[in-house]
Amino acid sequence: MNRECKLFLEYIQIEKNYSPYTVEFYQKDLIGFIMFISEQSIKSLTDVQYSDVRIYLTTLFDKRLSRKTIARKISSLRSFYKFLLREKLVSENPFSLVSIPKIEKRLPSFFYEEELSTLFQSCDDSTALGQRNKVILEVLYATGIRVSECCSIQLRDIDMDLSTILVHGKGRKDRYVPFGSFAHDALEKYINYGRKELLDLHHREHDYLLVNYRGTPLTTRGLRTVLSSVIEKSALTGKIHPHMLRHTFATHLLNNGADMRTVQELLGHASLSSTQVYTHVSNEYLKKTYMAHHPRA
Repeated sequence: MNRECKLFLEYIQIEKNYSPYTVEFYQKDLIGFIMFISEQSIKSLTDVQYSDVRIYLTTLFDKRLSRKTIARKISSLRSFYKFLLREKLVSENPFSLVSIPKIEKRLPSFFYEEELSTLFQSCDDSTALGQRNKVILEVLYATGIRVSECCSIQLRDIDMDLSTILVHGKGRKDRYVPFGSFAHDALEKYINYGRKELLDLHHREHDYLLVNYRGTPLTTRGLRTVLSSVIEKSALTGKIHPHMLRHTFATHLLNNGADMRTVQELLGHASLSSTQVYTHVSNEYLKKTYMAHHPRA
């Protein structure tokens, strides 16, 4: 089983070009299923039947996992067996008949403009790390790129004259994304001063835009830690996560009249259906539109 799992993880990492973060989730899902198989005294992946899969799903529901988590696990294992079928390591896919539980549609959380101002003001750009933190916030909000895409930015990807960044997206799909004057100023200050200071301090030399306190490239996990720290210092309340900046980018663009196709292109979504989740609008925008256009408002 270890051999099959290793082959599959190499396949999604090398051929499918999935991010390390995604590969990590696949690995966790595989490990959980392999442990279940062992507990059921099933000796081989080829011996797994549809009835075994039903029992496995029951154990997941008994653990009170969310529908989204269960759906992800089913999807991961279905892809795993599909790969094994392709490689002729199994004769059938026991997950092919399993229906994925319907996921509750929740509107993405986003920041209001006043909250964003509070967030940006919490960064002290008089220090090298403060300048870096401000760049992270400004770039994520200005471009709507993913955390993993932000970490992969190198200096040669940034065109300061045109104010664009070449973003290396999922599935080796590259796209150019523009950024505004606030992000431009933050980038210019950080690249000329803060980044240089962090690299010189530790005698490092590389082309990655974002660096940690040791001068080495900032990882996705490190970036999430930095954002969580910045958000915590800003004294904003409620459940806040780094991906909210991407949600905020899309929501604010649509609220201010951008068409969905453009937002889809900027976000790097393969299909328009992925972008449609952002068509919700804030209560303030709804009220403003109603008062401006309804005859009896």
